Amino acid sequence: MKLLKGTLVAVVDGEKLALFENTGQQDIQLKSRPSPSIAERASGAAGRISSEANPDNDTQAEDGFAMGVADVLNKWVLTNKVEHLLVIAAPKTLGQLRKGWHKETAARVVGEIAKDLTGHSTDQIAGAIEKA
Repeated sequence: MKLLKGTLVAVVDGEKLALFENTGQQDIQLKSRPSPSIAERASGAAGRISSEANPDNDTQAEDGFAMGVADVLNKWVLTNKVEHLLVIAAPKTLGQLRKGWHKETAARVVGEIAKDLTGHSTDQIAGAIEKA
């Protein structure tokens, strides 16, 4: 996958967000950006017994974190701080993010990689992007 210079790369799982900016012209060169604090949104009712219909507290927290990430990215897109966005997320988290996208955010997503790469090195993330 080729990325335009300035593309924001968000690497997300249910607990962590890492942000990078592509500074390369021809090849992918990721520069780390500071991650904002994420306000976790409640998803589902707390205190219920876990089942398929009522996820346990860990699942709710992960879903809430993903929705908080979607809120931050939506805000950045709507205030023109992000022109192009690549999202790398664990498959379940990616699904939650998609549910929270504003239509303008969805329009600025230039690619998605359904893989958990949080905790991986910048070189490993760049390699996964190049292979995608």
